[in-house]
Amino acid sequence: MSNTVMVTGADGFIGSHLTEELVKKGEKVKAFCYYNSFGTCGWLDTLAPEIKSEIEIFMGDVRDPNGVRTAMRGQDIVYHLAALIAIPFSYHSPDSYVDTNIKGTLNILQAARDLDTKRVLVTSTSEVYGTAKYVPIDENHPFQGQSPYSATKIGADRLAESFYRSFDLPVSIVRPFNTYGPRQSARAVIPTIITQLLAGKTEIRLGSLTPTRDFNYVKDTAHGFMAIADCDAAIGQEINIATEREISIGELANELISQINPAAKIICEEERLRPEKSEVNRLLGSAAKLKSMTNWQPQYTFEQGLAATIEFLRQNLKDYKVDIYNV
Repeated sequence: MSNTVMVTGADGFIGSHLTEELVKKGEKVKAFCYYNSFGTCGWLDTLAPEIKSEIEIFMGDVRDPNGVRTAMRGQDIVYHLAALIAIPFSYHSPDSYVDTNIKGTLNILQAARDLDTKRVLVTSTSEVYGTAKYVPIDENHPFQGQSPYSATKIGADRLAESFYRSFDLPVSIVRPFNTYGPRQSARAVIPTIITQLLAGKTEIRLGSLTPTRDFNYVKDTAHGFMAIADCDAAIGQEINIATEREISIGELANELISQINPAAKIICEEERLRPEKSEVNRLLGSAAKLKSMTNWQPQYTFEQGLAATIEFLRQNLKDYKVDIYNV
């Protein structure tokens, strides 16, 4: 029997892919999208008609507890992905991160408790670990808030834990390492590099080139969420989604340059550099816990994922502003 499931942040990058995969699985899906006067549903508006027609749209704002409670009524599973995520924006507008990431998560947890929701999956981020103190980073690694963004995600995670411990709320904390793929905004490094190259730029403007990241292809991330939702043993747990492979930003940029325009060169731009103590220098995750609890395995190689991402961005380049620094 299919579940009634709700995805917050369904209009965003990962949320739209998760929503699409849940529809394909046969779930009855409600998409909680950020209310706006344009009536747009973000990336959901680009889904195939046969997929979008199966989705119930709810326009709301996770910062409002009344709308959240209204939307969650009758839902078996809630995948909570709605968040403010851009690290540079969090440097000058941290209040909005507290309101969205911490209070928004509290609203989801409170409503789930009141409505006896069967499962809640709260989305974390590998940024909560800060620069790796050891690798691979497992779920016992200490937390370090190196940006206001990551600090609010740590706060949201700990709230989720408290609701499990205090009220037996059936919550899981899902912690993807860096996700990439079609529909990602130019705030992220992979689309930043690819769109500049596709636009014919010969000087690719980036921040620091030395940090390493563990990149998940977005479909693998979505299936990780679904595997955790199907696993009763994951209740009360925080679980990484990672590939257990790292690549530096410089290596990544050179690989993409070689594929798209070998004549291009990298320019390190001052405004793109994070404050020294805020830059997360190394992320390499362990997926041992996820693999031991579920049958999840990555289905895409990094090379396959990059190829799909390049093709998507080639088809949609007009939607990306390549001449500015997307904060």
